[in-house]
Formats: sequence, structure tokens, C-alpha cells
Amino acid sequence: MDKLDGGTIFVGAGANMAHPNYSSPRETLVAALLELGRRKVDVVRHSPWYRTAPVPVSDQPWYVNIVAEVATELPADDLLQTLHAIEDVFGRVRTVPNAPRLIDLDLLDYRGEVAPPAPGKATLPHPRMADRAFVLRPLADLAPDWRHPVTGASIQALLAALPPEQEVHRF
Repeated sequence: MDKLDGGTIFVGAGANMAHPNYSSPRETLVAALLELGRRKVDVVRHSPWYRTAPVPVSDQPWYVNIVAEVATELPADDLLQTLHAIEDVFGRVRTVPNAPRLIDLDLLDYRGEVAPPAPGKATLPHPRMADRAFVLRPLADLAPDWRHPVTGASIQALLAALPPEQEVHRF
């Protein structure tokens, strides 16, 4: 549970490119977690680290991914803006979908809220999280009883439905 007001918030983090200021994608993500703390977002805990195949399958480098449980008084839309601001500070440039990246921070689930797509607003839960092993596997480590807020599907059922080419390896 979120230590501030009873709800749980999950943020996904990933990277597959070397950042000029850090020794590895993992070190970049560690720095991003520290930056969250400087912006009124406390990292309560995070999943184990995973190496994950790119989705869709491609020849780009594999990713490093985690999911963090965070606590904040920020509303969902402000939290999403904070995540985007941190990506900007770390040099993320949005080009084409699924491109390699220095950093990717996604608001996955905000206290179980459901919010449809709208310009400048958080879509909740994250619209593609149920289709991605690199999100579901680390989320299952933190919240093995989690259920999708829209479909009600268990995380175990969602994981079982994923295609085998979405490889995830804990390290």
C-alpha cells in the first residue's frame, strides 16, 4: 500500500542504450530512481532487475527493466509529467515507437484508477502493460495478487497469455 494514502502506484523503468553519464542502462535507472525522490516521489521498493528482449522483436540491444512501487501526493497527471520531465533531464528523445532509448519511465497503475486516453493526461492503467512481459514479470514480483483494473485478469493469467518471444531473465 502507498504509505501516504492507502493506494498503490507502480512505475515501470527501462533502458537499452548507454547513457554518456552512467556506466550502464542499470546505472542510469538507479540514478532515475534517485531523481524521483528529489521530485516528491518516494520509491517504496522495486522489483528485481531483468534483462528483456525488445518488443517487438528486433536486432536492437536487450533492455534492463524494473518496476517500482512509489508513494506520492501528486495526482496521476502530475506524476506522469514528472516522469516525462525526468526522461527529458536524462536525454530521452522521442522518435519512432519502440525505438532504442536511454530511459523510459511509464506510469503503469495509479491506485487502481481507470482513465481513458486524453491529450496531456495519464491513460490508466498503462494501455500496453498487459501485453508486455518486461512489465508484468517484475510487477508480479512486487504484487503477485495484482489484477488488471479494467479486465480484472490476474497477473498470472496475463503472464501465461504472453508470446514466448518476450523473453525476460532476472539478474
